[in-house]
Amino acid sequence: MTISITRRDSAALGGNGSILMRQCRDHARLDTMMNRWLAGGADDELDALWQGIVQLVFSHAFAEETVLWPLLRRAAPHGEELTSHVEEEHQAINDLVARVEKSPDDPRRAEWIQQAFSLIRQDIRDEEDELLPRLRDEFSDRQLRRIGAAWETVRATAPTRPHPGVPRRPPGNALRGVPLSVFDRLRDLAPVSGPVARRASSVALGAVGAAAVVFCVVRITRRPGRH
Repeated sequence: MTISITRRDSAALGGNGSILMRQCRDHARLDTMMNRWLAGGADDELDALWQGIVQLVFSHAFAEETVLWPLLRRAAPHGEELTSHVEEEHQAINDLVARVEKSPDDPRRAEWIQQAFSLIRQDIRDEEDELLPRLRDEFSDRQLRRIGAAWETVRATAPTRPHPGVPRRPPGNALRGVPLSVFDRLRDLAPVSGPVARRASSVALGAVGAAAVVFCVVRITRRPGRH
């Protein structure tokens, strides 16, 4: 019987550095941010909060699609079916958020954002109840920590905006998504003080590093046996 990771403690999930605990922390952060947005506030505060949610959602999902789901497809029974369902959820979120971003003055914007929140919450439930427990079943604590480190490296330099045309699976997602991360992160950094050239150089180097990880990281746990 599959047990949701929400019902297990840190030790049972491989420790604080494991991919399962990293996922839990991101999901909890997203839940808090969405609740804060729904509570209302000044327009500029809500806009900044929304942008933070968007950045976290898309970097998180890109790292999942690059690192986690290929492993799950290889290691777990019904992995193809499980990951295909979540990839469909990710695409629906991508399409809806892209609509929000392209229509800042549309009177339906708040309604679309709330719809996006519903999709994100459903995606989190599906991952925590169905997909992530399969990783716990297939990998040792040590492997879960190695997977977590690889996932974090990819997430740190992944695209942070919706790109509905980018494939959901590697290597296509890396070929089209990693170059876009440079532009996304420069947009994210635009309000930050300091020389633009220095920031651009830093982001570009990070994207190059992420590309290398994207193409090599799945080999880290090529054999799912416990060690």
